[in-house]
Amino acid sequence: MKTTLASSFLLLILLLTGCSSPVAVQQKPGTDFNQYRTYDWAKTEVKSADSKNPIYQSTLNDEQIQSAINSELGKRGIRQVQGNAKPDLYLTYHLYIEEAERTVANPPAPGFAYPYAFSYRGSYLPINYRYWYTTPYYNTGYRTETYQEGTMILDMVDARTNNLVWRGSMADAVNNPARLGEEFAKSAKDILDKFPVEKQ
Repeated sequence: MKTTLASSFLLLILLLTGCSSPVAVQQKPGTDFNQYRTYDWAKTEVKSADSKNPIYQSTLNDEQIQSAINSELGKRGIRQVQGNAKPDLYLTYHLYIEEAERTVANPPAPGFAYPYAFSYRGSYLPINYRYWYTTPYYNTGYRTETYQEGTMILDMVDARTNNLVWRGSMADAVNNPARLGEEFAKSAKDILDKFPVEKQ
């Protein structure tokens, strides 16, 4: 029983790890982020072993990503400068796309993990199958698979000092390179959820 519970707990951890993509944040100590009210964009670039692939180089992707970031910062009262005004912050993001590996559980063997009932003297009785059909009895094992991992790094630089004052990053699977802008736009929102200025 202990082995079964331990195996189930390990599987749960693996599933949660596979589904979650935590945001990593660094910030310059002692910085008052409420002083920053405006920003402007610096140049962005996709970096990957296949970075010459035109599917990764698209102004449409940039527009989606920047629009998501503009929206999130606007909710915090931080606006992009207009005209030749000097911003309080320079914003830039870096996108890295590379092949990575992960361990995933094999799908359950067909026919084993489904409840059923039988008839006895005119009544249907459910079978208590859980004890037998949980790990390790019908664990079909794990496999290693390769996938494209996209990492987004969002940097904020103080325009007066040129010091990097805040960095947020997140890595996640790139499920569809043709929807790169949409996937990284979502990552940008998740990253900015950790920004130390609350939404207004």
